[in-house]
Amino acid sequence: MTPIDSATNPHKASAGISLADSADPRRVLADRVEQIYSQMPIGIAGSFVISVVAAIELRQGRFVEIVIFWAGLVVLLTAATLGLYWSYRRSTTKASEAAQWLRWLAISALATGATWGFAAAVFFPSHADEQQVFLAFLLAGVVAGGVPMYAVSWPVYALYAAGIIFPFTYVLATFGNKLFAEIALLIPAFYALNVAIAYRLNQVFDSGYRLRHAYGKLTEDYTALNQRVEQQLDELLQAQREVEASGRKLALFAERSPIAVLQMDHNATILELNPAAENLFGYAAVELVGRNAIRTLFSSANPVLGGAAWQSFIETAKPLSLPPAGCVRRDGIEVSCEFTLTPLVNEDGDLLSVIAQVRDVTQVLEADRLKKEFTSTLSHELRTPLTSIIGSLQLVNSGVMGEMDKDIVELTEVAERNAQRLLDLINDILDIEKIESGKFVLFPEDIELDTLVRESLLLNRSFADRFKVRLEASGGLPGLEVKADRKRLLQVLTNLLSNAAKFSNEGGAVEVFMSVTDAMVRVDIADRGTGIPENFRDRIFGRFAQADSALTRQKGGTGLGLAICKRLIEAMNGRIGFEDREGGGTLFYFEMPVAKAFAQADK
Repeated sequence: MTPIDSATNPHKASAGISLADSADPRRVLADRVEQIYSQMPIGIAGSFVISVVAAIELRQGRFVEIVIFWAGLVVLLTAATLGLYWSYRRSTTKASEAAQWLRWLAISALATGATWGFAAAVFFPSHADEQQVFLAFLLAGVVAGGVPMYAVSWPVYALYAAGIIFPFTYVLATFGNKLFAEIALLIPAFYALNVAIAYRLNQVFDSGYRLRHAYGKLTEDYTALNQRVEQQLDELLQAQREVEASGRKLALFAERSPIAVLQMDHNATILELNPAAENLFGYAAVELVGRNAIRTLFSSANPVLGGAAWQSFIETAKPLSLPPAGCVRRDGIEVSCEFTLTPLVNEDGDLLSVIAQVRDVTQVLEADRLKKEFTSTLSHELRTPLTSIIGSLQLVNSGVMGEMDKDIVELTEVAERNAQRLLDLINDILDIEKIESGKFVLFPEDIELDTLVRESLLLNRSFADRFKVRLEASGGLPGLEVKADRKRLLQVLTNLLSNAAKFSNEGGAVEVFMSVTDAMVRVDIADRGTGIPENFRDRIFGRFAQADSALTRQKGGTGLGLAICKRLIEAMNGRIGFEDREGGGTLFYFEMPVAKAFAQADK
C-alpha cells in the first residue's frame, strides 16, 4: 500500500493497520532476527577492514603494544561473531528460538561497540591532533554505520552505539580542552538522535514485516477460500447436472405416464400438461395452458374445488386426494375423475406450483355400480326361494309330514343347515352393501345393555352347544342403558359370540364381561381358542377376511361378520377392537357411550 493509497483512502489505510496488527508477533520477531543476521557478513567484513585501517594508522608511537592488544580483541571478536553467524545459519530452531538468537546478537553488538569505545578511550588522548581527528571521524562513521546494520532492532543498536559513544564522551569531557568538553555535551544528543532514528526505522521494519505476514496469511486464506469456492462450484455443477437429469427423468415420466398430469400455479392456472391429460380431456396443450383448471375442467354441477376449498388447500400446502368428481371433456362428455394434488414448496414454505394427477374412474365406478346392482338383485332373487326351501325343510324335520327314515332325516337336516348358511351369507352381503352405499338406516333407542347381553347368550346357546362350548356372563352385568339400534346391536353380539364359540376348544367357555370407564360401557367377549395369527391382525375387520388355515375352512363362515360388526358399532358412535387374552385365547370388545353421556353430547 503506497502513501497515496493511505491518504486517498483512509478506510483502506485503517484496514491495513488492522491487518498488520493481526500478524503473529513471533513470526515478525523471527523475520527481524533473520534480517539482522543476513546483514552480519557485511557488518563483520566492514568492521574488520576499518579495524585494520585504524590499527595501521595508530600503530606509531609508544602505544604499539596496546594497538596490538586491541587488534587481537578485534580478531577474537570477529571470530566469535562469525561463529555466532555460522551457528544461526545451521540452526533448525532459529524461528522458534528467535528471542534467544536476538539476545546473543545484542551481546555481540555490545561487545563490538565496547571494542571501539576502548579504542576511543585509549587512543584519543595519546595521539596527535591528526590521529585524533581521524579517530573521531572513524568513530562517527562506525556509529552511523550501525544504524542500517542494527535498525531492525533498535535496542541492539542502542547497546552497540552506547559501547562506542559513552567511553569517547568521557574522554572528551575529561580531556581538559574547552572545545572537547563542549563536543562532549553534544555527543549524547547525537546518540539520542541516532537511537530515535533507529527506533523509527525499527517501527517501519516492524510494520512492514507485520504487513507481509498478514498479507501472506490473507493470501493463504484467499487461496483456501478459492479452493473451497472451486470445490463448491464443482459440487453445484454436479448438483445442477443431477437436477437436470432428474428434471429430464420427471419430464419423461410425465410425458409417458398413462395418468394425466397437470402443473398449476396458486390460482389454479394450468402451466403445463402431459399427453395423457390431452387425451383425457380432449384439449390440445396450447388450448389449456393459461386457462383456469377449475372453471375449464370441472362440471359446474359438482365444483369440488370451489373458491374456499382451493384457498384452504393453498394455505395449508398439504397433499390432497379428492373423491371422484365430474369433469367435462372438450366434446361435452362428462367423465368421473380422481384428483391427487401435490403442492411443491421451497425451503421457506412458499408455494411454487401444484402438481395434479388425474385418473379417469368412469368405467371403474360404472363397473362397481353394476356389481352392486347385480349383487343386490341376485341376493334378493336368491333369498325368496331360499326362505321357502328352509321353511319346507323345517316342516319336514319337525315331523309334520310324519315319521321318516333316519337316513332321510339326516339328509334333510344337512340341507336345512346349508340352506341357512347360504341365507346368512346373502343377508351379510346385503348388509355390507347397504352400509357402504349409505342406504343403511339405524333406529336408535335407549336399550338396557345387560338385558340385551343376556338375551344374546340365550339365543346363541344352541349354536354353542353344537361346538360343545358354554356361554357365560362373568363378574355380573351392571344395569346400564345405551342409545343404539336394538336389532343391529344384537346382530353384533351374535356375530362375536358365534365366532368365539366356533374357535373355542371343546368343553371350553366363552365369557362375557361388562365394565364402565369414563362414561363408556365396554363389553368383552373372551375365548380360550388358538388366537389370531400375526399376519392376519391388520385385516381382520376387512371384507371377506378369513385366516388361511384348515381350522378356519372347517368352521366355515363368510368373512363378512367382523366387517359388519365394525361398521355397525362405529355407526352407533362406538368402537370395536380385539386383544390377546392373558393365558391364551382372544378377547373381542366394543365400547358404547352410556345413554346419559350420549344425551349430554347431543346437547
